Amino acid sequence: MGGMKRIYGRIPHLPGSRTGPADRTLDPCMALRLTSVARPGDLVHVQEKLDGTCVAVLRLEGDLLAYGWEGRLCSLSLNDNRRAFAVWLEQNQRRFSWLKEGERAVFEWLPVAHGTRYHLPHEPLVVLDVFEASGHRMPLLEMKSRVHNAGFCSPALLHSGEALSISSALQNLGPHGHHGAIDSAEGVIYRLERGREVLQLAKFVRQGKQDGCFLSDHTGEPPVFNLYPKEVHA
Repeated sequence: MGGMKRIYGRIPHLPGSRTGPADRTLDPCMALRLTSVARPGDLVHVQEKLDGTCVAVLRLEGDLLAYGWEGRLCSLSLNDNRRAFAVWLEQNQRRFSWLKEGERAVFEWLPVAHGTRYHLPHEPLVVLDVFEASGHRMPLLEMKSRVHNAGFCSPALLHSGEALSISSALQNLGPHGHHGAIDSAEGVIYRLERGREVLQLAKFVRQGKQDGCFLSDHTGEPPVFNLYPKEVHA
């Protein structure tokens, strides 16, 4: 199996976020619901946005498969970083006993610096989302409980509760975030939930962020590697 449908969709930007040509901005009414006036029963989470490679692990017929966000197998990728993730998964399969048949977990894979350099206090793998076999996105706190018990970390949680202004979210983030960014932290992810339904994700990326500015195909130089505790990488 070389590829499948997209594993992880693109997240729209909040107004004022730095965007690129292929990006889209969230509907203004939904943006206000996240950042200004939530509806009764809404729960707004805000997390740090990390700057790495989006990859996923799918359990299919008992096997664990590593994919890129667009649905191509990492083991067949021309990208060294993705192939390295496929090797990492092969060496760490025992850590995924919590992932049930048909479920997929989405991660930020951070050994190589893209547009932000990190001195990570943890291994270079951070869980972004878990999807049940039905395709249902797991609520954040439920997901965090499951993956943290298995020894994985998730992006720093900056806020849970009512709508939160972007300025307050960035204040909670701080200049370098909570994952050891050497450069300015990239931004934040908003997540709107009601009960077990995840209704919307949106992101805010700081102005001036340059995507991939440390990657070899941009610089013509060898890759820049993030720092992280080696003892938790095996």
